[in-house]
Amino acid sequence: MNTKSNIATIAISAALLIGLSACSGMSDRDRNTAIGAGAGAVGGAVLTGGSAVGTVGGAAVGGLIGREIKK
Repeated sequence: MNTKSNIATIAISAALLIGLSACSGMSDRDRNTAIGAGAGAVGGAVLTGGSAVGTVGGAAVGGLIGREIKK
């Protein structure tokens, strides 16, 4: 069981690093949109108990709000 946990941790860490490196060429507006979508997805998932509709809805609303910040 411990080996599976270590493999999952390494895989998640690698995916996170690859994802962050993709943000290096983004404009401020694109970066704010991505951050807003991520935060909205987490918020939507928490508020709806992990519902897929709540997560997607939260990501959409968060992305729109993030896009409008510092316009």
